[in-house]
Amino acid sequence: MNLITFCLHHHAPNTSKILYKKMVILIHLFLIIWHYPEFSTGFIYLLFLVTVSLRIGISAPDKMAASFFSDFGLMWYLEELKKEEFRKFKEYLKQMTLHLELKQIPWTEVKKASREELANLLIKHYEEQQAWNITLRIFQKMDRKDLCMKVMRERTGYTQTYQAHAKRKFSRLWSSKSVTEIHLYFQEEVKQEECEHLDHLFAPKETGKQPRTVIIQGPQGIGKTTLLMKLLMAWSDNKIFRDRFLYTFYFCCRELRELPATSLADLISREWPDPAAPITEIVSQPERLLFVIDSFEELKDGLNEPDSALCDDVMEKRPVQVLLSSLLRKKVLPEASLLVAVQPVCPKELRDRVAISEIYEPRGFNESDRLVYFCCFFKDPKRAMEAFSLVRESEQLFSICQIPLLCWILCTSLKQEMQKGKDLALTCQSTTSVYSCFIFNLFTPEGAEGPTPQSQRQLKALCSLAAEGMWTDTFEFREDDLQRNGVVEADIPTLLGTKVLLKYGERESSYVFLHACIQEFCAALFYLLRSHLDHPHPAVRSVQELLVANFEKTRRAHWIFLGCFLTGLLNRQEQQKLDAFFGFQLSQEIKQQLHQCLKSLGEHGDPLGQVDSLAIFYCLFEMQDPAFVKQAVNLLQKADFHIIDNADLVVSAYCLKYCSSLRKLSFSVQNVFKKEDEHSSTSDYSLVCWHHICSVLTTSGHLTEFQVQDSTLSESTFVTWCNQLRHPSCRLQRLGINNVSFSGPSGQLFEVLFYQPDLKYLSFTLTKLSRDDVRSLCDALNYPAGNVKELALVDCFLSPIDCEVLACLLTNNKKLTYLNVSCNDLDAGLPLLCEALCNPDTVLVYLMLAYCHLREQCCEYISEMLLHNKSVRYLDLGANVLKDEGLKTLCEALKRPDCRLDSLCLVKCFITVAGCEDLASALISNQNLKILQIGCNEIGDVGVKLLCGALTHPNCRLEVLGLEECGLTSTCCKDLASVLTSSKTLQQLNLTLNALDYAGVVVLCEALRHPECALQVLGLTKTDFDEETQALLMAEEERNPNLTITDDCDTVTRVEI
Repeated sequence: MNLITFCLHHHAPNTSKILYKKMVILIHLFLIIWHYPEFSTGFIYLLFLVTVSLRIGISAPDKMAASFFSDFGLMWYLEELKKEEFRKFKEYLKQMTLHLELKQIPWTEVKKASREELANLLIKHYEEQQAWNITLRIFQKMDRKDLCMKVMRERTGYTQTYQAHAKRKFSRLWSSKSVTEIHLYFQEEVKQEECEHLDHLFAPKETGKQPRTVIIQGPQGIGKTTLLMKLLMAWSDNKIFRDRFLYTFYFCCRELRELPATSLADLISREWPDPAAPITEIVSQPERLLFVIDSFEELKDGLNEPDSALCDDVMEKRPVQVLLSSLLRKKVLPEASLLVAVQPVCPKELRDRVAISEIYEPRGFNESDRLVYFCCFFKDPKRAMEAFSLVRESEQLFSICQIPLLCWILCTSLKQEMQKGKDLALTCQSTTSVYSCFIFNLFTPEGAEGPTPQSQRQLKALCSLAAEGMWTDTFEFREDDLQRNGVVEADIPTLLGTKVLLKYGERESSYVFLHACIQEFCAALFYLLRSHLDHPHPAVRSVQELLVANFEKTRRAHWIFLGCFLTGLLNRQEQQKLDAFFGFQLSQEIKQQLHQCLKSLGEHGDPLGQVDSLAIFYCLFEMQDPAFVKQAVNLLQKADFHIIDNADLVVSAYCLKYCSSLRKLSFSVQNVFKKEDEHSSTSDYSLVCWHHICSVLTTSGHLTEFQVQDSTLSESTFVTWCNQLRHPSCRLQRLGINNVSFSGPSGQLFEVLFYQPDLKYLSFTLTKLSRDDVRSLCDALNYPAGNVKELALVDCFLSPIDCEVLACLLTNNKKLTYLNVSCNDLDAGLPLLCEALCNPDTVLVYLMLAYCHLREQCCEYISEMLLHNKSVRYLDLGANVLKDEGLKTLCEALKRPDCRLDSLCLVKCFITVAGCEDLASALISNQNLKILQIGCNEIGDVGVKLLCGALTHPNCRLEVLGLEECGLTSTCCKDLASVLTSSKTLQQLNLTLNALDYAGVVVLCEALRHPECALQVLGLTKTDFDEETQALLMAEEERNPNLTITDDCDTVTRVEI
């Protein structure tokens, strides 16, 4: 102690006061360590920080944190290492600085340095932050997790500073004025269940903490940004991601897209509370970073850059689009995690270019949230409940209330009508009615009987702008866009005042509609006011083209309500509103065009399956005109749709109850009918709707094809369906029940066969059938009055035991000519089927046994069947492990002249060159075989050479040969060419998915020009070749009008039954 006192009182006269104070601090700390040895180095060092801040005036927390990264702290952590560990630390230091290509500290100095000297060397040669990063990495490599955790706990000064800033920022954003005023009605805190779910999104799915990329996907206004703000506030309060992320940074693409070239470091600095962001510290542990990217769809072509254009340096300045793409595609900071909010129109691009860990879809307002919002919005409980009850009765309106902004529009519209003393039931009649009330009230001066000429002009101009946007996929408009459509500068404040139009982003003259739905409504309204020929933009098309495009499954992603609003405005009540506001409307002309469009669809059918029947149903439902709907639906001959919620169910039922002319009906029902028990049952209203849908079976006298697929039916809905199928007026010829799960007595479904004498085709694909189900089905099929000729039981969980019942069916049924039992495990049961088919009285023509787990031993039974059976003409054994041994056994039967088989499928049966010898011999001996499919077998050029030798033989009568994905090269083209020039029967040859080149194609084309060539279809994928080869193939097609070169070879050719 005397020495200490001497040092303090006899310091050199030129020693600074600050240095003197530091000496005092160190001595005090020494005394603490002396008296309290149990204190950790971390605690002592924190005490040092506090003491420094008090003694020498450093008060800001970030400066306090910054002072941590000093040689004192580094030295104390090195003191924690044992002698051998300290030696290893030096070795790792040498290796790591070489690996990171850092400036080298002379090894002689490192080798002899003490812990204090090494700390000084690190600080001297590297920046403070970099020295600590190197030290932390070495601790990790040495598996000193205890030291790593101490460092991480004690380095949180920056994190705490940033968290405090983030909390202030996002709390302010949450409380900022919004149209919906949602912040007034709901708490900003994340609920416990939300916290658990959000934590789960980024929980590592395997060992370690792998970076994750989570997509939040949902429509505009569903609450994606709200969720992100709540998430960031929860993180700032340490409620979520506590041990996962040190920093979370929020990037809004809408704001960033206008920035000039910048760096990722600059983007991070924009989010930091002061100009000097500690970038090196922040990115030192990228695995503990979360980047939150909002409104990704705002970046046009956001992921289209080639890999060479991306950047891997956080300091490199590049366009924002490139920076974010580099983040998403893991080029820069690949260890970081990402949370990306995007509208549904964009995920395909993301899926193609980004490794997505999970997609989360926010659900918006649940039912209780909607009720709370109504009560808070209307304030008067009686009015709130009156409005809510009316909305709750409409599945369509209640559904749109899931989106907070649309809920506000609905509430605003109802409140406006309440204040006028109007009947809310009329307003709630349709979605269109709600939007028309909303828009017309906004453009009618308060207290006035009607609009002014100025407001009429402004709304017309707005509708013109909206129509242009819908046809050009534009949702953000500049002033020149507004002016072109008739919006003058003086109109803009008024339109902004209505909230129909909003200023957008940071651009001074950029505007958007309040919501895409408002733009869609105004665009639909345009067609009631003007002809498309009067529009200033040529992209705006006619009503007829709009309707046709709207009814296609591949319609524009943003066209959600456009067609519905257009037809909804044809309602008589809406016509009256239009007359009152504008003094005219063009509804009659549009109604005629709608009728003509549906008539054309009915006459031409839908051969390519492009028509979305549900889109048609929604448009007709929105009209609320029973007479027109009845007339319209009976113009259609086919309906194909998917019901995914109660709104779809109601709309489909409304239209189908008027339907009496359908010929084909196919649909699925999901997420609507839950399993019934003593606590829950299908609602009466849902059952009524379901009955209307099923009643088509009895009311449409021309309905011959009916398919239910990908559906889950409750017991009551299943019984309702079966009752309609059994009705005498139901005269189906084809019935498909594919991937359907149902509750209730399955026997009722099979009893349908007793009542359907016209039924020819029955499919239960992907529908699980029990042993009793199979027995009941076969019993019903043997009913004398039944006439089922084709039966498909694909992937129905059949077992070998079921083959006994199926064998009896084949023996006793004299009408069944087609049986498809593919994708069932039948290996041990196959002998029973073959034995039954050996019966000379069987009539089966088509037998499909693909993916039935058959092995080569089964070929003995199949061969025996082929020699005795005179009816089976088509045999599919694809995707079974038959191998060359099994094929050899089959070929022994095929060689026999009494084998009647016309078509044989051996795709993916593990056949090699050796098997081709037996096949070639069979092709020469058997003149009945017309179709041979041996694709997806590694037979190679040598195998093809053997087959070609048979194909050129005059006894071979093969018409179709499938050789796709057989490991072929251009070497085999000469052999194939000889077949093309000599075979009089070969009409179709499939060579897709083989490594042919230009030279090989030249040889084939020369053969195709031969006058004796009979080929009509050549299977090749043109886009797999270079431009020169593609040109050659297209020229050959043009030269020969009878030749088609395509990658879509439908080689499953049926023999007429």
